[in-house]
Amino acid sequence: MFDKFRQSKLFFWSVEMLVVATLIFVLANLNFLYGPIGTFFSTLFAPLLTAGFLYYLLNPVVELLEKFHIKRTLAVVIMLLVLLGAIILILFSVIPSLINQLAQLSANLPSFIRQLETWINDFANTPLMQNLDLSSYLDQLNLSYGSIIQQFVSSLSSSLGSLVSAIASATVLIITVPFVLFYMLKDGKRFAPSIQKVFPEKRQTQIMELLGQLNKTLSNYISGQAIECLFVGTFTFLGYWLIGVDYAFLFGVIAGLTNLIPYLGPYIGLAPAVVVTVFDSPIRALLCCVVVLIVQQVDGNVIYPNVIGKSLAIHPLTIILILLVAGNLAGLLGIFLGVPFYAICRTIVIFVIRMFRDSKTKQAADQIQL
Repeated sequence: MFDKFRQSKLFFWSVEMLVVATLIFVLANLNFLYGPIGTFFSTLFAPLLTAGFLYYLLNPVVELLEKFHIKRTLAVVIMLLVLLGAIILILFSVIPSLINQLAQLSANLPSFIRQLETWINDFANTPLMQNLDLSSYLDQLNLSYGSIIQQFVSSLSSSLGSLVSAIASATVLIITVPFVLFYMLKDGKRFAPSIQKVFPEKRQTQIMELLGQLNKTLSNYISGQAIECLFVGTFTFLGYWLIGVDYAFLFGVIAGLTNLIPYLGPYIGLAPAVVVTVFDSPIRALLCCVVVLIVQQVDGNVIYPNVIGKSLAIHPLTIILILLVAGNLAGLLGIFLGVPFYAICRTIVIFVIRMFRDSKTKQAADQIQL
């Protein structure tokens, strides 16, 4: 009876689960082993992520230059010089404008706070709110200028270490990313064949197909998101400028960057413009909403389908759940990377399921022939 049990599937899977549980327990107590490994990967993560993003932006242009009989190395050098010129242009034209508008907004912040206090007091004096003592609640919150400045200074002094760390990380990025990007653009075509050789010969064709699908998914998503953000930021800025919104350029840049967040991004990007304009001119705040609505309609019906297409084809509810989970796990970085990471995992899972299904179908057909 014991021999029969030992040969059963229950015994086999029980032993497998016990082995897996033992491995997990052992690895969980080997901090000295995987701690340095985690530090190694976390150090490489930001340079590889930045270089990979730029690779998918620039690689199509490099391949286009190759079609004009320009050697790939020369095409890569040309693109890096163009990228350097674009960065210099941004540093000397875009960044000063943003800093100027941020300084103006900071200078006018006390007036915005006073307008907010006036609005709250007017709202508190309405018959509906007479029974609520809002002033006591505001006093409990201690929203005086002195307390706000004190909290800001204390948080600034406590974050000096983080600031130094951020400067060091930025320096490492500036030094390492150009070299990583150069070799990615120059030798990127060799990556897939190198991976192909690792797998058995009968699976190499399928692995190349999977890598091609992953490359297409990432390329469509990254290049599409870049075009979308540029479109949304530019036309939101123009719309704000036409209706006379102060800090239109700053709010346009914010709208373009927050557009990276699916579904929630447009509302987050709209909020600063509405908050700044609603107290001076509620009609202008409403016009800001109209501008964003028009830009998002054009983006959703024209830009997104033609640029990204259906390469992701993820249900809106799934995207919202991904944003909630990824944001809770990894913060802002998780919000930005959650959707493409899910798309890559889904592509791999669908491909593996289809591969096994085709293999079983082929085996069944061979048995029928026999």
